Amino acid sequence: MPKTIIVSNRLPVKIKVEKNEFKTRPSEGGLATGLGSIYKKGNNIWLGWPGQPIKKESDKAKITAQLKKDNMAPVFLTQTEIEEFYEGFSNETLWPNFHYFNQFAVYNTGLWKAYQKVNRKFAKEIAKIASPNDTIWIHDYQLLLVPQMVREMFPRISIGFFLHIPFPSFESFRLLPWRRELLLGMLGSDFLGFHTYDDMRHFLSSVNRLAGFGNSNGKMTVNNRIVMADALPMGIDYDKYASEASHPDTLTKEVKFRASLGDVKLVLSIDRLDYSKGIPQRLRAFEMFLERYPEWRDKVSVVMIVVPSRDQVEMYKQLKEEIDLLVGRINGKFSRLAWTPIHYFYRSFELSSLSAFYRMAHVALVTPMRDGMNLVCKEFIASKLDKKGVLILSEMAGASKELSDSILINPNDMEEQVEAIHQALTMPEAEQITRMTSMQESLKRYNIHHWVNLFFDRLGLVKAEQQSLETKLVDKETSQKLLKDYKKATTRLIFLDYDGTLTGFSDNPQHAVPDAELHTIVKSLTANKKNRVVIISGRDRQTLEGWLGRYPVDFITEHGAWLREIGSEWETIATMDASWKRNIMEVMEGYVNRTPGSFVEEKEFSLVWHYRKVETGLGELRTRELTSHLKYITANMPLNVLEGNKVVEVKNSEINKGRAATLWLEKFPSDFVLAVGDDWTDEDTFKSMPDKAYSIKVGSTYSAAKFNIPSVEDVRKLLKQLGDIT
Repeated sequence: MPKTIIVSNRLPVKIKVEKNEFKTRPSEGGLATGLGSIYKKGNNIWLGWPGQPIKKESDKAKITAQLKKDNMAPVFLTQTEIEEFYEGFSNETLWPNFHYFNQFAVYNTGLWKAYQKVNRKFAKEIAKIASPNDTIWIHDYQLLLVPQMVREMFPRISIGFFLHIPFPSFESFRLLPWRRELLLGMLGSDFLGFHTYDDMRHFLSSVNRLAGFGNSNGKMTVNNRIVMADALPMGIDYDKYASEASHPDTLTKEVKFRASLGDVKLVLSIDRLDYSKGIPQRLRAFEMFLERYPEWRDKVSVVMIVVPSRDQVEMYKQLKEEIDLLVGRINGKFSRLAWTPIHYFYRSFELSSLSAFYRMAHVALVTPMRDGMNLVCKEFIASKLDKKGVLILSEMAGASKELSDSILINPNDMEEQVEAIHQALTMPEAEQITRMTSMQESLKRYNIHHWVNLFFDRLGLVKAEQQSLETKLVDKETSQKLLKDYKKATTRLIFLDYDGTLTGFSDNPQHAVPDAELHTIVKSLTANKKNRVVIISGRDRQTLEGWLGRYPVDFITEHGAWLREIGSEWETIATMDASWKRNIMEVMEGYVNRTPGSFVEEKEFSLVWHYRKVETGLGELRTRELTSHLKYITANMPLNVLEGNKVVEVKNSEINKGRAATLWLEKFPSDFVLAVGDDWTDEDTFKSMPDKAYSIKVGSTYSAAKFNIPSVEDVRKLLKQLGDIT
């Protein structure tokens, strides 16, 4: 029975040793809550590190057996692996780069090798429990290489990946020496989820520029497999936090905390110790607020909770010292006998205590310099049963895209942060309730369970699309039937596109000359008297005739503008006007002047703008501009504007590969018809084919062709097989 395997750096429980016994304690965090309903079902399983370096094999066996009862499986890491893979590459290289703190990033080959090793270890553990029909959901930046590693072992398995931190812009990501390897690792997935559209956009841009895979609405074709990326903001378990806010234990603690803090308005700040959270900036903003608005002294206090994290690492140690000094300075500067400006806790709190703080806080100050999502702000909103309270939220947090009714600020703008605090503290209750109601309704709808269901729905859609294309793939069975039909036919008509079909693309179109293998294939096919081979291409007639004219082939060139049967002269389907070319050439040359690496190819009845050598991104931008420009000026002219593989072509609308192919089908009725092409300009050819014909599209994209074939190499392999049949 197919199962779902959830894979993350850590399991949803922590292993603790108590009196020589291994005890499990639930991990904090929304992920464990959201996925609890999945991994606990049937034979599903969650795989990850149990949180402790375990040395003894007997202990490993004991822990494995214990975890298995709860649908979990461990990946055991050594102390060295924890230090080099997790604390090292994951948190000293990827974390600062992905959060735009590249001044803290460490580029160390040894750490990279450790990262590869541990990712391979995770992949091997997955392989031990996975079956080809399973679904695997991999999480976060620690395991970026795992999707492709699993793909190599299970080519058709369903793999989803979700990144819980930001994906940086190309300018940041390109700094990583191992950037391409990381992208290819992620692209082993079928579906990739990100918190925000910006994260998805940055990822797609990096994939395009560094891995060479373009996209259409988030869909990419990677090694003839459709891969999709999308923005799916993660929610929280809303009902859990709302329920906790009304629990008697929470209410008791609220009364106790309120009595200790006094009758002041409370600003709440909760963060893990990290330079990405903007804690020092927040403290300085509060200091400025007290200086600018002295009337609020004695009337407002900050409750600052900083959860310990990596404070033995030098930069984190320095951050801790900076926070301690700022808190000490502000309290020393403004404190009075009955009032403390900042109540500072360097520790973690259980959920009931956090819920009490959420309830009593008038303002939540959530101002990270960069954050993937930030769930604290969502927990604060869910806990506000009376709907009173104000959220100040950084624009740099993923949650800001959803919570537009908060007070949004730029965490680098100290003035804005100061005024936001003042606005929050003075906001009328009616406005607070209106804003809070709106945000609560949004969080109720887009909760953690909605996020999980949506992810699996999107993954399922991608797999269905892949499978629909696979059904058209020229597999062993289809190939055998094609060869059988070919063999028994007495007359055969074979239409072959050139670029992208018989040979790969080249930066310079004139360099795509037939190689020895292609010459052998064409010679073999044309030597058989039963065959009539037609080279049907967008190329100009002089080039194709010069390359393949030595063989008895028919030519359809310039998309059907020029035709030549074996032993005949060149002719056109109709008398066509080419006077339009001068004006169009001026436009195209204007774009060449603005786009280094592009050039214009002139044919007798068409013009082609090439941008294969143009900087990635700029080429796509100019293409959109040029296409729009050309479609505008040709709106009332008998011309077609066509976008191909790194080309934009303008030609007479009368010209059409399908129209030309139809002439051949009528002139040379055949028992066996084959048409092979790769571009959307070949779709007209496919549409013109009779029902019994074999039409084959190169690549895994939707097409009017009956079948798909992965690559030029596969086309050549098939044609060689045909050439060997008499």
